[in-house]
Amino acid sequence: MKHSFKASWEEIEENPELFVSSICTSLQSQFLVMPKGNGFIEYPIFERGYEELKQATNGFTEFSEDKISPTLFKIPISIIVLRSILGFTPPEWAYITTQRTGIKVDQGFARSLDRKIRMNPFNVLSPNGVLKSRLDAMIRVACQLLSEEVTYVGNKNLHRLDKADTRQGLDGVQLLSTIGAPYAMLLYERFLGRPFASHRDSVSELVGDTLESAIEDVLTSYKISYRKTKRAERIPGFDQAPDFIIPSEYNPQIIIEAKITEDDGTARDKVTRIQHLSELSMAGQTNGVPKYEVIACIDGRGFGVRREDVKKMLLATRGKVFTFKTLSNLVEFSRLKEFAIK
Repeated sequence: MKHSFKASWEEIEENPELFVSSICTSLQSQFLVMPKGNGFIEYPIFERGYEELKQATNGFTEFSEDKISPTLFKIPISIIVLRSILGFTPPEWAYITTQRTGIKVDQGFARSLDRKIRMNPFNVLSPNGVLKSRLDAMIRVACQLLSEEVTYVGNKNLHRLDKADTRQGLDGVQLLSTIGAPYAMLLYERFLGRPFASHRDSVSELVGDTLESAIEDVLTSYKISYRKTKRAERIPGFDQAPDFIIPSEYNPQIIIEAKITEDDGTARDKVTRIQHLSELSMAGQTNGVPKYEVIACIDGRGFGVRREDVKKMLLATRGKVFTFKTLSNLVEFSRLKEFAIK
């Protein structure tokens, strides 16, 4: 099957579906392997936090702020274990704390604390100042929630604490921690999320970096001048900075947009972005020649389930769509060869 970047514009216009199939066939899903990134909590570390919390509460039978607080300040990873029992995100825990206590705990504080603990899970927290008042409030609310049975919310709704371990308040937590079930592992997987979704969200940029790094390797190997932009960077002439500009933002001749995604919604957003860049290029054309060439480098299941969007991207880039599998052709079959030094 012929690749779109090897075809003429006439061939693409005549039978775009053929080339959409070619692109989709070469896509590879990356969802089975994720980078750990900074702040990844290994299970033995999480389990230690679980055991410390279990001992501090006498097997979850004495669940009070006075019992828990000293341990959480001394062994901060226990805070993440407690959050995992609740099944809340840091901002959710902060919100319900503010709601129940009147003590303002904003989501920025909750996220920063969570990040600080993941980076240094055993660094003792200073038990004074704003940190103490906010964290004590969060602990107090956690104890309240886990000491209550779940409120009935009707047949058409589901309570967030209606889980096997928290449905009956602390009785369920105590039971799971003593019947021989690997409760610490259950909590660890809940911490990582659906499964591993919370971690996947936290390293989403690192996942994308693998493709961008591969593109940089190709450009560097051919000694091509390029400008890789930073997230949210402002570049004159662009309402949103492209991922790569060749040779520079002062004389853009080639634009490369890169994206790996397993989510079809994110894939759609990237296609829309590429279409917009194509429109900007055509608006700045001279004598029928586009202002710059737009190249798409993509991969992941998210694009594979959106054939119509891949077709739009194919037409917007005039066939210049590459995947991980075809990235070795990037220079030879694009205007990049004009800037290559072999």
